[in-house]
Amino acid sequence: MTARRGTGPGAAAWLGAAGLGAAALLRSSFTARAGSARFYLLTASLAGTWALGALGAGPVPWRGDRWRNHPGSAARALIVVPVVTGAATFAVFYGAARAACRHRALRRAIASVLRYADAGSTPLIVLIASGSGVAEELFFRGALWSGPHPLRTTTLAYAASTAAAGNPALVLAGLITSVVFGWQRHATGGVLAPAVTHVTWSVLMLRYLPPLFHDAERAPAPGRSLVTTPDRPDLPAPAEDRPDWGNRA
Repeated sequence: MTARRGTGPGAAAWLGAAGLGAAALLRSSFTARAGSARFYLLTASLAGTWALGALGAGPVPWRGDRWRNHPGSAARALIVVPVVTGAATFAVFYGAARAACRHRALRRAIASVLRYADAGSTPLIVLIASGSGVAEELFFRGALWSGPHPLRTTTLAYAASTAAAGNPALVLAGLITSVVFGWQRHATGGVLAPAVTHVTWSVLMLRYLPPLFHDAERAPAPGRSLVTTPDRPDLPAPAEDRPDWGNRA
């Protein structure tokens, strides 16, 4: 039998404290220099806060009871399907990102997040992102998954937590992925499936999205070229001073 999650003031205190602490850590992490020791410390602390809050509130259902006597079905439902779902979710985001590259405001909002994936140690970034994905699922699709409308509740709570970063692209991504992860939580009865999907999606995003925005930043908009200067990097260059972008590495 799967252990029941804690209820009452004690569990609420754990969840509330973790939510407030995580929001503060998330906001602070986006003010840290990309690749700095402070950034790694803040993001690792963020993952730890989510996990500690979830586990402090009570036991979290890992797989759900329905797979106990069906190991073959469990492997497919809890591992294979989540990996495919994570890859499919990434494909949707990748297509949307390619379209967003054409709009300056959207491009800058997304690039401001992805710059943290470019600096420092790539294995360490992947490790922290994977750990954060699991920790978030323990909290949102585990400890916080309760009440008559858990999908709606956790989706709004996740979007509110990402809003602390002050980046609309991050909030939108949180809304979309919360629906996907919540659907898997409902279908399987545990947090393993959404955690596998979350990690798959995160790793693919870290691997393939930053190069896409590197290319977008190098390419000028149709009909104009950009001159790189310390004070105004986005001003159109005079015709005689426009650089030959075709020869740039």
